[in-house]
Amino acid sequence: MANQLKVSQSCYSRWETGKELIPLQKLSDFCSITNHSMDYVAGLIHTERKVPKRNYPIRAKVIGKNLKEVRIQHGLYQYQLAKILNTTQSTISAYESGETLILTAFIYQIAKEFHLSLDELCSPIGKMKKRKQL
Repeated sequence: MANQLKVSQSCYSRWETGKELIPLQKLSDFCSITNHSMDYVAGLIHTERKVPKRNYPIRAKVIGKNLKEVRIQHGLYQYQLAKILNTTQSTISAYESGETLILTAFIYQIAKEFHLSLDELCSPIGKMKKRKQL
C-alpha cells in the first residue's frame, strides 16, 4: 500500500499505527484504491461501505466552499468555528477561501461535530447531508 500511495513504508506504518495523521489527499487516495468510504476508514461509521473510485481530486477550493456552507447552515461565524476547532479565525478563512487545504484532524472534527460525511465534505457535487449516527 505504501508503494501505491507513493510514501515510504515507515510513513505508512506511522499512519496505520496512529502515530501520525494521514494527510487528507493520501486518505482520499487510500479510499480510492480500496474502494472504501472515507467515513468508514476514519471510523465515523462502523458499517463497511464500498464506494466507486473517486473521479475527482481533493481540491482546497471545493472543500472550502463546503466548509463555508456548513458553517453558515449552523449559524456560526468564522471565529466561532475556529473556537470549536481550537484554531484561529484566519485559519478558517484560509480554508474557506481554498487558500489552504484543511487538515485531516479538522475536517474529521467538523464531520463528527456536525454529523456530516467526510466523503461529501470533500465532494464537488451536491449538498451535505447528515451522516447517520453510530
